[in-house]
Amino acid sequence: MATKAEKTREYIIEKAAPLFNKKGYAGTSMNDIMEATGLAKGGLYGNFKNKDEIAAAAFEYSYQRLKEDLGARVGPKKTAMEKLYAILQYYRNYTVDPPIPGGCPLMNTGLDADDSYPFLKKKAKEAILEMLHVLQRILKKGIDNGEIDPGIDVKKEAEIIYAQIEGGIMMAKVADDVSMLNRMLDNLKERMKENYRSQ
Repeated sequence: MATKAEKTREYIIEKAAPLFNKKGYAGTSMNDIMEATGLAKGGLYGNFKNKDEIAAAAFEYSYQRLKEDLGARVGPKKTAMEKLYAILQYYRNYTVDPPIPGGCPLMNTGLDADDSYPFLKKKAKEAILEMLHVLQRILKKGIDNGEIDPGIDVKKEAEIIYAQIEGGIMMAKVADDVSMLNRMLDNLKERMKENYRSQ
């Protein structure tokens, strides 16, 4: 059972995660976090050394939420193609109903951190590489099971899928038009149907 200190720490992370995801690292102040949590400065610094530590924990929390949500949709599917389609379905309407307010934490943190906050960039990079690895594993499983054409380049295809999803999210968010993302997902699905079919 979690201690009172652990519960307070979790509460701070939960309240800070949407702030960092919406406003970025520079745009989120300790005062913002105090306001969101209702805690005094001593309450924050009693649980975290500094804002960097809160931001890192908030990203990990957001990424974990994303993985759990995605895993719940993809995990039960039996075939590789069903898993790929479930991923596309998960991201449908993502910009109007994300698991963490503010959109995709990987894209937001990656763009926000860039070269300014190396500790955050490192976390975003690790997360993106993990997402690509999952896609590669699904594609490889599809090839091994005879569902997917063994001639496809698994690494390249995983990068195309992920780049198009994230690009669709970015365009839809900037343009306030979720249909841009949904069209991208539809195009990806058609591309998978045409190119992945095992001969």
